[in-house]
Amino acid sequence: MGSPGAPLLSVIIPCYNEQRNLEHGALNEVWDYLTQQSYSWEVLVVDDGSTDDSRSLVRDLVGSAAGFALYEIPHGTKPAAIHEGIRRAQGEIVLLTDMDQSTPIDQLELLLPWYDKGFEVVIGSRGLTREGFSIVRRAGSVAFRLLRGAFLLRDIRDTQCGFKLFRRDVIVRLFPRLQFFQRKPGASPIKGWKVTAYDVELLHLCRQAGYRIKEVPVAWRNRDLSDTKGQQGELARYVRESLDMAGQVLRVTLNQVRGLYRDL
Repeated sequence: MGSPGAPLLSVIIPCYNEQRNLEHGALNEVWDYLTQQSYSWEVLVVDDGSTDDSRSLVRDLVGSAAGFALYEIPHGTKPAAIHEGIRRAQGEIVLLTDMDQSTPIDQLELLLPWYDKGFEVVIGSRGLTREGFSIVRRAGSVAFRLLRGAFLLRDIRDTQCGFKLFRRDVIVRLFPRLQFFQRKPGASPIKGWKVTAYDVELLHLCRQAGYRIKEVPVAWRNRDLSDTKGQQGELARYVRESLDMAGQVLRVTLNQVRGLYRDL
């Protein structure tokens, strides 16, 4: 748990080329909500080597927003940014959320009661009727769920929602165990904001370790204005991301068969 005087809640927000979302006021929404709460909190924004004006925009807000902090790391994609936030977090519980606030921060009110009931992991679930979700993305989501459910976490509908709450000691213990962090020395540098299925492996690790997971429906509307996905067409991105994520699900399944998660 956190040290004496530590906040109850740590909110971790990874940031990579989020200038447009920041200019639209996404981080201000987080500030407006949290300052109305009675519990103590901190917000850790981790910039993953942005190439736009994201860092300066966050610095401007952090300079006048008590409880907000900015940390900067060399580019390593979303899991690396989250890991830095986890290392820095002091709260009893940790919320992972996306800068675009497609799931608004106020949906935390739906997750916290389940944490109070003893669930170590409480995750948001977007359902299939997602406002602003293109037909291509909706079809891809269904296909991914069917593939993933054939091997892992059959009882969870949505593993990929970026709105997840963890007891801090759980995520501190398990996040570094992700295969993402087992990259070999000298591996090629990571470029762009690579979409991964690390969520699947993380939830699988939580399940294997005996932690209780509660899935809670949350509001979701596509509000992402960022350029993190590059300039490829949507269909091309969908095909590339789907193949990569399918490969990662199969890798987690093979890791399970090989017994790599036995010592959890």
